Amino acid sequence: MCVGGTPQSSRTLKKVKDLDNRNDSGIRECLTVQNSCYRNYTNLFEPIVIDDEDDVEDLTRDKEKDLPTEEPVETNVQAHEIIAHLALAIDHKKVSRFNICRSDVWDGAVRGFQRSTYSDNNDMFIKFNDDAGCLEEGLDTGGPRREFLTLLMSHLRNRPIFDGPPENRYLVCNSRAAREDEYFLAGKMLAVSIVHGGPAPHFLSKNLVNHIIGNPSLSATVEDVKDEEIGKVLQQILEAESEESLQNVILQNSTMFQTAGCLRGVKTCEKQAFVEEYLRWYIIDRNHSAIERSIPVFCPILCFSAKALTASDLETMFRPDLSPTGSNRRQKEGKTLGFWADYLLDSEEKMTAVSLEDLLMFATGLAALPPAGIMPPPRLEFLSDSPFPVANTCANTLKLPLLESYSVFKENMDFGIQNAPGFGCY
Repeated sequence: MCVGGTPQSSRTLKKVKDLDNRNDSGIRECLTVQNSCYRNYTNLFEPIVIDDEDDVEDLTRDKEKDLPTEEPVETNVQAHEIIAHLALAIDHKKVSRFNICRSDVWDGAVRGFQRSTYSDNNDMFIKFNDDAGCLEEGLDTGGPRREFLTLLMSHLRNRPIFDGPPENRYLVCNSRAAREDEYFLAGKMLAVSIVHGGPAPHFLSKNLVNHIIGNPSLSATVEDVKDEEIGKVLQQILEAESEESLQNVILQNSTMFQTAGCLRGVKTCEKQAFVEEYLRWYIIDRNHSAIERSIPVFCPILCFSAKALTASDLETMFRPDLSPTGSNRRQKEGKTLGFWADYLLDSEEKMTAVSLEDLLMFATGLAALPPAGIMPPPRLEFLSDSPFPVANTCANTLKLPLLESYSVFKENMDFGIQNAPGFGCY
């Protein structure tokens, strides 16, 4: 390896020789000093010429050693894996108690979450009151918790802190809710439901979730505005055919647009963008303080889209515990499994008194599949001492009656599920 550039001694002699030929010793001394300064400067930035490829590899290897090692980042992480990791923080040796009445789930939930002894890291212990006002017997090992969280999510979507279509709700400012810190409480409830094995909030607006995670995109429409008068005005703007009629609509409702900070002259080619600007203010900007209060607990859950249940989903999910092959009971169980498969299909086709969601709720306490999955795995067992189905929501076990005909099986399944405690309250 050699260093590029003209050797210092030859360069200096050349300059000195030229000056000797001119017989000017003063100029020679001056240029020699200047040339020395220039050499010092160029030596700092002179190129390094490497002739050997092995030297290149050695230099690269040395630089890599100096760099800090980076741990590999896994980008293909699924939602259930993140939730399972968050659930590791739950201390199952400690519990936070909730006493819940199915006719007023919100009241009991608020009291439970606001207790000084409540902790997000504690397990949840749920006790339901029956219709007579007495505590239901039985230990909560998962089923009552899942039922409570399902009822809570169903009630939460109708709270006054939310507005918009039923399946596309967004946060709105409510002074009473702000004083009672309901926004933070609602965010906590959503996060707790996800981490503790409850359902995901299938009612949040995608625009709201995008804003929370820092995505500025907005795809709102006039249909997202629940206020009929405001929706009517926005629709008139979109339908205006001339600039004169467009300006008249805007001026007639100047207070509405001035409050949003978008009152100005608008051309017909700009009316769509004008409406979108107002919608952004109506859905996001005016509710900024409410959204900010909810962000600390909203972020872990992000957005989870609901998937409609199918007969195939439930048939695959519930694994049967069968008797030994060749036994008389095994033959009856096989026949009942056929009844079960047909009952699921009839339920999917709306030919039974209960839906697939009702059936899942009866067996597990959940009306939808949670993003974290159902634990323990659902099982099917068989009953010879009861004509009606029996469920253990803590163990996620559904016991089917062994009957001789499908018509009786279907009728008894409908009756048993519809008359179960708590049915119809979610």
